Amino acid sequence: MAPTIDAKVSAVHDLPTPEPESPLRQRKPYRFSTLCATVENPELKDQYGSSSVPIYQSATFKGVGNVFDYSRSGNPTRSHLEHHIAKISSANHAMSVASGMAALDVILRLLKPGDEVIAGDDLYGGTNRLLSYIQTHGGVIVHHVDTTDPASVLPFINPTSTRMVLLESPTNPLLKIVDLAAISKDVKERAPNALVVVDNTMMSPYLQRPLEHGADIVYDSATKYLSGHHDLMAGVITCNRDDLHQQMAFTINAVGNALAPNDCFLLLRGTKTLALRMDRQQTSSQLVAAYLHNLGFTTHYPGLPNHPNRQVHARISSGNGAVLSFETGNKELSERIVGGTRLWGISVSFGCVNSLISMPCVMSHASIDAATRAARGLPEDLIRLCVGIEDPVDLIDDLEHALIDAGAITFNPQLNNYARVLPPTLEQAVQKLGLYDPRQDAQEWFVSAPGKVILFGEHAVVHGVPAIAASIDLRCYGLATPRDDAKLSVHFADIDNFYHEWDIEELPWHAGIPLAAGEEHPELLDQALVDAINMGPLRHISDLAKHAKIAALAVLYIYIQVGRNKRPAVNLATRATLPVGAGLGSSASFSTCIASSLLLINQDITLPPPSANSDDALHVHQGRKFIPQSIAQRVNKWAFVSEKILHGTPSGIDNSVAVFGGALVYTKTPTSVEMEPIQSFKSLKFLLTNSKVPRDTKQLVAAVGALKAREPQHVDALFNAIRNISEEARRALADAELSRVELLAALSRIQLLIDQNHQHLIALGVSHPSLEAIRSTAAAEPFKLSTKLTGAGGGGCAVTLLPDEFQPESLLDLTGQLEIQQFVPYTVAVGGSGLGILSPYAAPNLTETKSTIVSDQMTPPETPGFMSFDTLMRIAFEKQSTDSLPRWADSLGHWLYV
Repeated sequence: MAPTIDAKVSAVHDLPTPEPESPLRQRKPYRFSTLCATVENPELKDQYGSSSVPIYQSATFKGVGNVFDYSRSGNPTRSHLEHHIAKISSANHAMSVASGMAALDVILRLLKPGDEVIAGDDLYGGTNRLLSYIQTHGGVIVHHVDTTDPASVLPFINPTSTRMVLLESPTNPLLKIVDLAAISKDVKERAPNALVVVDNTMMSPYLQRPLEHGADIVYDSATKYLSGHHDLMAGVITCNRDDLHQQMAFTINAVGNALAPNDCFLLLRGTKTLALRMDRQQTSSQLVAAYLHNLGFTTHYPGLPNHPNRQVHARISSGNGAVLSFETGNKELSERIVGGTRLWGISVSFGCVNSLISMPCVMSHASIDAATRAARGLPEDLIRLCVGIEDPVDLIDDLEHALIDAGAITFNPQLNNYARVLPPTLEQAVQKLGLYDPRQDAQEWFVSAPGKVILFGEHAVVHGVPAIAASIDLRCYGLATPRDDAKLSVHFADIDNFYHEWDIEELPWHAGIPLAAGEEHPELLDQALVDAINMGPLRHISDLAKHAKIAALAVLYIYIQVGRNKRPAVNLATRATLPVGAGLGSSASFSTCIASSLLLINQDITLPPPSANSDDALHVHQGRKFIPQSIAQRVNKWAFVSEKILHGTPSGIDNSVAVFGGALVYTKTPTSVEMEPIQSFKSLKFLLTNSKVPRDTKQLVAAVGALKAREPQHVDALFNAIRNISEEARRALADAELSRVELLAALSRIQLLIDQNHQHLIALGVSHPSLEAIRSTAAAEPFKLSTKLTGAGGGGCAVTLLPDEFQPESLLDLTGQLEIQQFVPYTVAVGGSGLGILSPYAAPNLTETKSTIVSDQMTPPETPGFMSFDTLMRIAFEKQSTDSLPRWADSLGHWLYV
């Protein structure tokens, strides 16, 4: 007999059902809504045949050897619930706990120090917070990856150390779709012992059962759709493996976070209407999403035809859910909309029968710092809607009133309907503020970027030990000055004082694969373009100027890739207070300057004007930062391209420090480099001493590798000691809550760690007599300071921590003694600002002045005329001494920083 249409549809929910009553007439599988409404455990019958599971409100049970003895370990109401949840989840086992986060906590206790976790980059804020905690305190390594592309997960899968992959689909709150089946398959093939864990809260078992797609463990915040009424807190965990069930059940019993009997009863009651509620909520969500989409808002909902990976969602799920989000383009506008609704309740949660509205960046995801939110593409203006069971006509009407009152939409007579009010473009906003410069194409741009030091973990980092790198306030400066003669020129004052110019139209514009406007550069360099530049514009440059030649190659490569459409005539001049070739990230600082200058001069990136009533333009360490993260990210990507040209296979660490400043912890794996900023890093004062002894980094790294091959136990012990130093230093440097006494103790501890780290580096054979001479001088009476090498060693630089109480006259004495020994000392702040751009706008609340030379000062950096590119700004820039350059740059006006 051919299957009926009903039987074909029900196969989607082919879940466990009773045995057929007769072998001659088989039953169809129960549909999901029937399974939801039928709460029955054949192994735990109620003695009175109650149609609703009773609440066994008892902490203990009498007798010895019975099924139940103590409610922390087991309770009949809870057993009914867990049997029911397993039944509707295609699971062999289910466990219920006090909340969704308690469920995740139980799951994460399967991990041990050294395990690696791969997690999505768009996760619930509480999930991110708990992962950060176990990474800091539990020794677990967490990689946040764009899981919407299964291929992006592959480089992070380690066959031996990857223990868990944590996924959401759709993600919260951007509704990104993750191919659970494909990732589960890839993980099992490459790391058989890894566990695939899925947070299924957004879908519930009604719409998605990840265990059917290869997941090992699934958890839900049952506070949401499973309950549906926001009258309880609960979390559920499901799995099919007996061993995982035993381990997690042991934790629940030991910790005592199992769900209480009364809450079990409420959750059982809620699940009976899950299918009914979700059907209504999905239908209304589709209408609301279509309404916002048709108004012109960027709307995130899997039910919309243009939603990314929609076909993947249709394959692994049987519905689109009841959560959607949309962008308005303006945070203040979003706040007015959220505050203007009446039916939509402002709440951080979702899944209730009542409709809810929220702004994730200031509510549910506020625990994720702003920089991380920006890096993960989470818009600050995003509004999340969680649709309930109210009449959709009323919901849309209420939302429409809020949109009108907020000024987000207005009536369009031509359309005879409401339409979105588009936010003003940046150019309109600048004109409105009276700051528009009609000669924008003729704008000079002055930028700077810091160098870097490695504070802890040199050499061991090559072998997987975390290291700490931080910015220093020795900087490279770049000045992009427009020309009027169709030429491109460069002047690298610190690289052989190199100057060269090219006719723009003779550059190899047609070589290689052109990038579309705003397109990201691919992972690999365009070798055809590199070859064309070397054989064309650079063919007459002597190989004796090899450093200048490769620097020019980086400039020409980025100029062509970014400027194919505009082709601006420009002179790019660079200078540095950084010693070149001393292992202080001078090339990354240079790369950041040329990348930002060329992006600005081509208007690939545009600085928004500072607000009139804020101190946005005044950067304070750990204070408000002005340059948007989106701009910083784009500059960093092109700086990395430049680093690839200069070094071949860079780690990406140096350019990240140059762009973002501060300090970061980085760990190398066989396939990638994991970087994490130290959010509360305290800016410290160091004496940086250049030994002026050249070093061969590759030879030093190879020598350590050879030593490890000969004496693995000895070297591994040194690496473990360095790992402990890096981790302890990270904790001390990131603690923002220290009192004055505690801070002094922490700095004293850092001094000790500096000494210990250097002794381990000596044991690895990477120090040098010049570095030991610097250490001895700083450690001698009356200074008694701690010093270590930084970078590869074998020469290069040493860093000496300068305590706050170290007197200026003592510092003068110390630097004098070092200079007598032919060393070059610098007093530097470590951990300060990253990329800086001199504001092209007049400072708020200050009188705007014309660009004039007054003691070589210019505010703001506008270029009068353009009879030639020998502008006042360029002349002043090139005639400054190295010592006066930072003071002169700071005096020009307001610098905007990352």
